[in-house]
Amino acid sequence: MAWSQDEERMLLQIERYLVDEDPRLAARLESFNERVQRNEGGGRRRAARKRRERPSARIRRSTVIIMFSWLLIATLIATLLIMVLRHEAVAALPL
Repeated sequence: MAWSQDEERMLLQIERYLVDEDPRLAARLESFNERVQRNEGGGRRRAARKRRERPSARIRRSTVIIMFSWLLIATLIATLLIMVLRHEAVAALPL
């Protein structure tokens, strides 16, 4: 959406006032704007590269994480069952 002439004129007045009042802040804002523009261009290139990557690589990575999680859960459950069964066995022994 394009700015109206009044809006552009007001923005230019604000910019001139800012540069006159605090040139250091104006320079920092300009530097920030330049970095954002560079990063936006790089972000588009990275997104295009990701689209070209094989989707199976991401699936494999998540599958490994899920399998590891399930293995960890199974190990914890087995450990708890062993602890419970040992405790019941010790409790059943006559003293």
